[in-house]
Amino acid sequence: MIRSPAVAGLFYPADIQELQHDVQQFLSHARFHDTKPKALIVPHAGYMYSGAIAATAYASLKAIADRIQRVVLLGPVHRVAIYGLALPSVDVFATPLGRVQLDTKLIQEIAHLPQISVSDAAHALEHSLEVQLPFLQSVLGEFVLLPLAVGMTSAEAVAEVLEQVWGGEETLIVISSDLSHYLPYVQAQQVDYETVQSILQFGQPIEQAQACGNIAINGLILTAQKYHLKPQLLDLRNSGDTAGSRDQVVGYAAITFS
Repeated sequence: MIRSPAVAGLFYPADIQELQHDVQQFLSHARFHDTKPKALIVPHAGYMYSGAIAATAYASLKAIADRIQRVVLLGPVHRVAIYGLALPSVDVFATPLGRVQLDTKLIQEIAHLPQISVSDAAHALEHSLEVQLPFLQSVLGEFVLLPLAVGMTSAEAVAEVLEQVWGGEETLIVISSDLSHYLPYVQAQQVDYETVQSILQFGQPIEQAQACGNIAINGLILTAQKYHLKPQLLDLRNSGDTAGSRDQVVGYAAITFS
């Protein structure tokens, strides 16, 4: 069973050559940071808005890309209300760049947790997970995927799942999240700066008004503290810096945990 792309042609190009070109352009222009991330926080808007910021996070994987075999990807649900964290029932996620196999072994290992459910509806149209895949495919090549759509749950519930799937250097954790939404440019800059500082200092809790993926971020913060990871801000901008009006903007950050 295959989950076909839902936002190709909307959030990113549907044409394979155009998509390859755009992703490589973003990656080639991204400032390189010599880090070895275990986890990333990456934005999930249309590529014209947040692609450059996302590329900064993914470019940081350059030194360790050949070691990463598995990606645990968490993103907030935007279209379907769910409780807990939802897995899909499919075996494959497809993009114009090809297919990504799901990690069936890891799925079985977390299926017993009470906060885990299966919901194809939560995944069918969800962009927060899908838009990360072309970047991951371009940077990593072959890998298996554990996609989790995050609904109404707690940071502790997310942290419990992350600990189950944490693994070693073969496993990368990716949290998909934008920051503030539809504030005026200057106000958004201040709000997003304060949000990022809270994340860098392991502050709790990050609220939904600060980041749409706040629950997954809060779960990552708990887990990162336990494993003594060091967060680093790589990029912080908003849609007023990349494309569109400055009247109402959406914030984007690229953060690594090493």
